[in-house]
Parts: sequence; structure tokens; C-alpha cells
Amino acid sequence: MRVPDRRRIQRTLRVSAVLVLLLAPDLFGAQESARMGAPAAPWTRVVMLGTGTPGPSPERSGPATAIVVNGTAYLVDIGPGVVRRAAAAATRHQLPALQPTALHVVFVTHLHSDHTVGYPDLIFTPWVVGRRVPLEVFGPPGLRAMTDHVLAAWADDIRIRNEGLERGFPEHSQSGYQVVVHEIAQPGVVYRDSNITVTAFAVKHGEWKYAYGYRFDTPDRRIVITGDTSPTDATVDACNGCDLLIHEVYTEKGYAAASQAWQNYRQKYHTSTRQLAELAGRARPKLLVLYHQMYQLNASTEADLIEEMRRFYKGRFSSSKDLDIY
Repeated sequence: MRVPDRRRIQRTLRVSAVLVLLLAPDLFGAQESARMGAPAAPWTRVVMLGTGTPGPSPERSGPATAIVVNGTAYLVDIGPGVVRRAAAAATRHQLPALQPTALHVVFVTHLHSDHTVGYPDLIFTPWVVGRRVPLEVFGPPGLRAMTDHVLAAWADDIRIRNEGLERGFPEHSQSGYQVVVHEIAQPGVVYRDSNITVTAFAVKHGEWKYAYGYRFDTPDRRIVITGDTSPTDATVDACNGCDLLIHEVYTEKGYAAASQAWQNYRQKYHTSTRQLAELAGRARPKLLVLYHQMYQLNASTEADLIEEMRRFYKGRFSSSKDLDIY
């Protein structure tokens, strides 16, 4: 049996010791950064706050999605239940950015009621419990008028909270109910900060003159959310191999069971499973996320949706539910 050379062993040990000394600052520095709570590398998470439609499903709140980047949340759409869903997601996923008081930037795809009736909730509930900065809202023309009407409708509430006994509450802000509205008249970059760049692109949603999808470019991901739309090349261009494409969809089975009037409506306003499969095949997302799922008054089911997508689409997809995280 060959005996190991002592000098070779000593030389190996010396080299190993030098490597440890060279690497130690990085290793111990990373541990110290973690211990001291230094910011981690950017990590984008997408939380489905509401995946429903105008139908009042107990399992699915109205359309709302959160993009969370480096401890800041950016909302897309404000369907019914948005604030309570955000609070639930903050607890379930340990995301303080989704606590109600932290919600202060939102992008609206279009002004249909199921995408906006959570607006008063988002304005007032976080303010009442401690939000201290105005809400910033980006969306199509008409959003300013909607905002003015909401604030006017709750004028007595604002006056009493600001001038009555609540005025002295330490968590109460005189300005947390205020809204800064940014109306988007044309596609393009609509928002940018150190975390994110947001680009609006036009989608086709029936008679709505203005309807937008949004692309979110973060340090580590590209996410595209369509809102409500029939198939459009603008979605393909916005995604172009994106990490997540979040798209609405209806089933062909439900469509076949619908009246002619409903079929005409679906064709102008929404996207079928077959159409979405063709679109996603060109857009090439790493993951296709299905939301705002339409079953035509229970004429079809989620199982039908999944079966159809598997039949038409060969890429990866997920049928999302409220509070799912990606």
C-alpha cells in the first residue's frame, strides 16, 4: 500500500488555509449582513389577491394582483375585497409590504366595476388604520373623475375623521386619504423607481376606448398582466419570453353553452383557451398564469379549463387562485 507523501499533505493544507483566509471576508460578511438585516438581493414575488370575475364567488375576490419588489408592493387593479386579501397575503406569505398601511401605488387596467369597486376601500381603510402618505393611482382617462366622485361621496367621513375626536389619534394622518391621480392617455413607460419600470400597452376590451395591460421590469423578472382583453399582438410584444404572463381566459365549453348574445360579447371582450394557447405560443412566457377565469354561469368548471389548456397549449401554465404566490 502506498503511503501518502508528508510534504504533499503539508502543501495541500497550506493551500487550503490560504483559500479559507481569502474567502473568509465574503463568507463572514454575508453572515454579518444577514444578522444585521442588510437588504438582500432583489427578489420579485407576485401575489394573486383576487382572481375572480363580476360574479360574487366566495372563493375568488375581484381582480387584483400585487407585485412585491424589495419590500414595496405595486398593485394592479382594485376589485372587491382587495384590502382584506392583501392583509391575508401579508400574514400567509410574511410580506409586510402587503399590510394595508403599506399600500400606496396601484395601476388600473380599465374602469369596469369589477376592477374598481375596491377603490373606496383602498383609499379609506389603509388611511383609517395608519397610512400616512397619499395613494398614487395610474390608469386610463376617466380615473380622475371616478376619484373625485369617490372622495365627494365620503366627504362627511373625511371631515369627521380629520376634525372630530379621531384628529388626535397618533396613527391618524391628515393626508393618508388623499389620492394623486395619473391618467394614462397613451402606451409607454408610465412609472419608474429604483425597484421597477412599468410600461403600459393597449389591449382590446370591447367598447372601452382605453384599456391597458402592464409590463413590470424588475431587477430579476419581467411580468406582464393583461387585465381584460381579447387576443392582441401587443401582449405578445410586451411578453416576448417574459417570466410570467398573467392572462384572463374563458372556456370553449362554456362558450358553446352560451346564448348568441353572450358569444358575441365574449368574442369582443375576452380570450378563449384556444386563443390564449396560440397567443402564449408566440409570447413564450416561462409560466402562463390564468386568472379572471370565466365559466359562463357554471356551464363549465376549472377542470374543463385545465383540460382545454392542456389540449391546446404545450407550455407551462398555472390555474391561479386567490393568495397564490409566484
